[in-house]
Amino acid sequence: MSSYQKEMVKIKHHEREIHGVSYMPNSKRKCPVVIFSHGFNGTNVDFAMNSDYLAKNDVGAICFDFCGGSINSKSDLKTDEMSIFTEKEDLSAVVETIKNWGNVDPDNIFLFGGSQGGLVSGLVADEYIEDIKGLLLLFPALGIADDWNKRFPTLDSIPDTHELWGVRLGRIYFESIHDYDVFDHIGQFNKNVLIFHGDQDEIVTLEYGKRAEMLYPHARIEVFPGEGHGFSEAGNKKVAEMTYEFVKANI
Repeated sequence: MSSYQKEMVKIKHHEREIHGVSYMPNSKRKCPVVIFSHGFNGTNVDFAMNSDYLAKNDVGAICFDFCGGSINSKSDLKTDEMSIFTEKEDLSAVVETIKNWGNVDPDNIFLFGGSQGGLVSGLVADEYIEDIKGLLLLFPALGIADDWNKRFPTLDSIPDTHELWGVRLGRIYFESIHDYDVFDHIGQFNKNVLIFHGDQDEIVTLEYGKRAEMLYPHARIEVFPGEGHGFSEAGNKKVAEMTYEFVKANI
């Protein structure tokens, strides 16, 4: 087990600032790095265990709060200013920033996204194919646009604000995905993709994970029996171990 440094990171872009945490091995060599993107109303802490596991095994990790991504976010923006596309800008800024860090191997940057962060990671990977070595998706919320377009079928039906699970969302969230087909904007990423999905997920059905597996040229899905949207401790530990194995196999 190696030692590592945990440090606060601030990244400015589009007149806003991202708060993040880096977990970088105490190594003289440039390290492969996994960028973790949390889900709806999550924070960087959601992947602290995964990051600790990687950093102790000489793989760096970056976790951050999406701007407006949570009522507990330390980054800028209010939740009603956030959309899938502001989050896409945030993740792109993290990629652009860390690839220039002295201790990061720019040829071995991986994206890991959970739920809504999985959708965002998929969108970014398709646009940053040269920069991203591999993609890991944890119950990716690829049905977000479908779900909300059923709920608000016309632009006129979109409210100025709408509360979901205690989070106030703004018109921008729904308007930006109106008539948007997620599957037209993912699947071009031609390197390895690993999808983790529970067979009891009631928020994002397993069908979305399977559809993504079919879409990507080099994807594999690992189905977790009995797991829902948010894994058990045992499930999360297995995800952390498999993430490390995926990185090792792809560098």
